[in-house]
Amino acid sequence: MEFKGASAYDQSEFFLNYMKRRERPDSPNNAIEGPLMYEMIGDYQEKTVLDLGCGDASFGKELLDDGASLYIGIEGSKQMAAAAKVNLSNKNGIIHIGTMESFTFPTNEIDIVTSRFALHYVEDIQKLFHQVYDTLKEKGKFVFSVQHPLTTSSFESKQSGDRRESWIVDDYFLDGERKEPWIDEVVIKYHRTIEQYFTALKKAGFSVLDLREGTPHREHFSNEGEYERRRRIPVVLAFSCLKA
Repeated sequence: MEFKGASAYDQSEFFLNYMKRRERPDSPNNAIEGPLMYEMIGDYQEKTVLDLGCGDASFGKELLDDGASLYIGIEGSKQMAAAAKVNLSNKNGIIHIGTMESFTFPTNEIDIVTSRFALHYVEDIQKLFHQVYDTLKEKGKFVFSVQHPLTTSSFESKQSGDRRESWIVDDYFLDGERKEPWIDEVVIKYHRTIEQYFTALKKAGFSVLDLREGTPHREHFSNEGEYERRRRIPVVLAFSCLKA
């Protein structure tokens, strides 16, 4: 079966298997993308944060515990949203159940918009970037990560399993829908080049402050072999942007 957006996470077995992977200390989320996102966001004390595709909102819990004033999460999976509400219980956090494409963005109200490994599920990225720009206050920040385009261009090498030791890059400049075999299902994502992400951000009005490809750092890994494997190819692309 094929799944679009967050719908795969409403399949109980998929959800449980994903959470087990997500909780591994050496997962790309924890060892590479997480530290990078905190570095790029910078100061979030007393800030309002809008998180697109927030998952179980463990990120929001961390932000609120460390001084953010309000966290708003958008999540399309009912199962994930239920987990998010548990994580944010008794905290100044709000979860909206629905896709980020259908969300009604407030105007000029948000200090920081974040999204972690979620925007590659969105088909019309240009429209979304305009909405994010409009929802931010002046000098507001937009910081997001996506699966690196080198890994979304082709999934042929995943025929050997999720723990790949080689990567095939093909049809790189052909943007659009890709079908990724993942956790015994097929998930639809949208491939774009680095240049296309950059151009879409500029068209929306953003100043791009930083672009990072998730260089692994040894101190974030418990396993030497996994650290060496992750040095072979980038799995994360992240942008930090400013509303001028």
